[in-house]
Amino acid sequence: MQDKYKEALQLEYITLGYSLIEATLSLIVGVLSGSIALLSFGLDSLAEAMSGLVLIWRLRRQRDITSAEEEDRLERRAEKLVGLSFLLLTGYILYEVAKMLLTHSIPSPTLLGIFIALAALILMPILAYRKYILGRELNMNSLIADAKETLVCSLLSLALLAGLIANYFWGLWHIDPLVSILIALFLLREGLELVRGEE
Repeated sequence: MQDKYKEALQLEYITLGYSLIEATLSLIVGVLSGSIALLSFGLDSLAEAMSGLVLIWRLRRQRDITSAEEEDRLERRAEKLVGLSFLLLTGYILYEVAKMLLTHSIPSPTLLGIFIALAALILMPILAYRKYILGRELNMNSLIADAKETLVCSLLSLALLAGLIANYFWGLWHIDPLVSILIALFLLREGLELVRGEE
């Protein structure tokens, strides 16, 4: 069982490192191109990184747990922290979308953004699958929730990729704010479920 906790911890370190790189690149390219969808994706990557940090904290505390009550309390706290990070990012993304639509800021096409989305689409499903399996084996809802966030990150990268390609090749910039709203709605739903303690 200890090996599974160790593997889960390693997956969280990989997720944290990748998410920070992805967030940095997405935010820089998003600012330079004016793409709210890339900015939102970068913020979602930060949420993924925060979720990873919470899980690292949770998994490292596993050795010190002496009772089932203490484990439940720790698990619940981890779920709430992940949920609160989602809700904070939802508000910011919706603010940026509203600002973009009100000021008519049209994003520039970006090839680098397409590569960022493509990389996430390849790596994230692999991480999500392994985290989910370990979460089920260890009976850890916080790890399962984190696996779900990682999987949806890959689905959002697919939506982002479609929007960036549409803008790059055909100038369909309206897809950019739509993708951002999709990301925000996902974060809102997941955040509320985690804060409320819903499965």
